Amino acid sequence: MEFRNVNTSNLTFKYPVTWEKEKADTYNNPDCVATLSKGEENLLNVVMFPTRTNIEDYKLFMEDAISDDGGVILESDFVEIAGKHAIKTHANMDTPDINFDIHNYVFIENGNIYIFELRTVEASLEPVTEFKDMINTLVLK
Repeated sequence: MEFRNVNTSNLTFKYPVTWEKEKADTYNNPDCVATLSKGEENLLNVVMFPTRTNIEDYKLFMEDAISDDGGVILESDFVEIAGKHAIKTHANMDTPDINFDIHNYVFIENGNIYIFELRTVEASLEPVTEFKDMINTLVLK
């Protein structure tokens, strides 16, 4: 499989050519580093911003935020991926308009938080597997 790179001043990672790099919506989300899509059913956003929190406290905050938005947390764990400690979550969101799954990897390093969030309505595990493969290529600078 062929890959392309997302390369910013703070991070780099590879993604399959079957995904498209979109223009990051920095107007509505100034912390957005990258946006990728695969078809109409899969959207990956990457955000980064300074933080004083630690990974343990952020995990609790994230779980509360998902639950407060009506999401059902299916998985929430500390993992090691790409040689880094991270939070991995999987939740289902059911809104009046759409039902979708959210998969997150969150890293906190050197006073910055990096959030990788995949939103998918696709029943196939392929986008989730590709998402994990992308995260495995992550290098934080």
